[in-house]
Amino acid sequence: MADWFPKQTIGDLPARAAAQWGQREALVFRDQRWTYRQFDAEVERVARALMASGVQAGEHVALLVTARPEFLYLFYAIIRVGAVVFPLNTRYRALDLAYALRQSKCTTLFTVGRAGETDYLALVLDVLGKIEVSGSNEVHSSAYPHLRRVVALDETQVQAVWQWADFLKSERQVQEGAVGTRAAQVNPDNAAIIMYTSGTTGHPKGVMLSHAGIQRCAYRAALMGFTFKDVLLNYLPLFHLYSLGYIVMQSILTGAKQILTETFDAEQSLRLIAEEKVTILHGFDTHYRELMAAKQRNPAVDTSSLRVGNFATGLENVAAVAIATQEQLCPTVAGYGLTETWSGVTQSALDANLDQRTRASGYSLLGVEIRIVNPETGEDMPSGEQGEVYVRSASNMIGYYDDPAATKEAMDADGWLHTGDAGIIREDGHFRFVGRYKDMLKVGGENVSPAEIESLLLQIPGVMQAAIVGYPDPRLQEIPAAFLVLAQGAAIGLADVEEFCRGKIARFKIPRQVVAVTELPMTPSGKVQKHKLRDALK
Repeated sequence: MADWFPKQTIGDLPARAAAQWGQREALVFRDQRWTYRQFDAEVERVARALMASGVQAGEHVALLVTARPEFLYLFYAIIRVGAVVFPLNTRYRALDLAYALRQSKCTTLFTVGRAGETDYLALVLDVLGKIEVSGSNEVHSSAYPHLRRVVALDETQVQAVWQWADFLKSERQVQEGAVGTRAAQVNPDNAAIIMYTSGTTGHPKGVMLSHAGIQRCAYRAALMGFTFKDVLLNYLPLFHLYSLGYIVMQSILTGAKQILTETFDAEQSLRLIAEEKVTILHGFDTHYRELMAAKQRNPAVDTSSLRVGNFATGLENVAAVAIATQEQLCPTVAGYGLTETWSGVTQSALDANLDQRTRASGYSLLGVEIRIVNPETGEDMPSGEQGEVYVRSASNMIGYYDDPAATKEAMDADGWLHTGDAGIIREDGHFRFVGRYKDMLKVGGENVSPAEIESLLLQIPGVMQAAIVGYPDPRLQEIPAAFLVLAQGAAIGLADVEEFCRGKIARFKIPRQVVAVTELPMTPSGKVQKHKLRDALK
């Protein structure tokens, strides 16, 4: 008997979409447009070139590529031929890139030339150092023994680098039907993608994800009411699972149109919403805040086509932005997930009330189990009580690549992923993400949520952003310190913060130190790198 939800492979999705929505527009980038049939043809072309260049099933292929169509072709093509795609963070610099290339054991690296202020090809060559080149476009490096090919998407005269145009020409060497034969051998239970975690502490870990994410993406799309009439704006980094799992794959599963931009620019985004009749947005509070500010500066821009947005809510410090978004842009649905769970595992319904959309994080998706556990006793917590979030589903990660110890620490024998996140199940059944357990402060034996204090500090006139971290105290174990990004001309110090907070929150929650900064250190996924703030206090 066939599975109720037939197992599919990610590499086959473009062909399936082409068969169903061949002439519909799939992708828009700058002034170029592709139908689903044209998009699949590009993926097939790249897949043939990968085979011609010698990429074998199971090999690791790394992408140090900014947001552009070639990333999408490569993403699907690499998986189609049975290899594993390693999207690399384009904010990586020498030490980060060196670690990623060595740890990933990638055999092939695709990169771009210069993008913005960064010369990526120069960065790659600097990291590789002395390399030898054979006549077959193969590189050999003692520092990176697995690496065989470096392909540049932009023109270059560097001998060690294969140019994209020449790489594509090699596809002529592959016989008709060869890609289909290779694709048919792909096991959907094996790793298709290895995503590096954001790396808020220490080196990032490679999260191995199977093709099971297709089901997770399909369920999320269904809950948001996706159809082929929808238009999605994608300004999120393509190396991040939020972009891949919520926009790239959900569009191709439903026949929706994807509008891809190189970076996030609020003014440009508003223009595209009006011109392309965008219906669905995704993003963090920063994106929505900037979009609303841009709309206030340009009130005549027509955003009436927007029907829903996805917004990761639950933390108190994003509730105000979430509420304003409903009023000024569009209704949103809430969700929660992490890289290890193939992104979102909870989501609210389209008819959720305002409180559920802005202060909760949705219900468990079909096939997902969530427990709230006392991290000290392992016992399940009752409704309304905070504990560590455990998740079990078929789309949970296979494990951390080449790190069995970390895998064993994160996943127990019964298949539960210990997320390290804090959450609660509310009385109405909605899950609510509270924060990272390691970010929780222990002040005099009392658990203190940084998000609660941050939410209050954002109410101080002149405070644009706020981050709370703990620093050691001989009497109370640790006490709160506040890092504030202030509006131009604002001057807010410790005395101002103490006066504002007095009487509003318990005294032990009031920050004992205030540091004004021009910006907060962020990961590409929009998380504050609090370990850097803690280090700044030492």
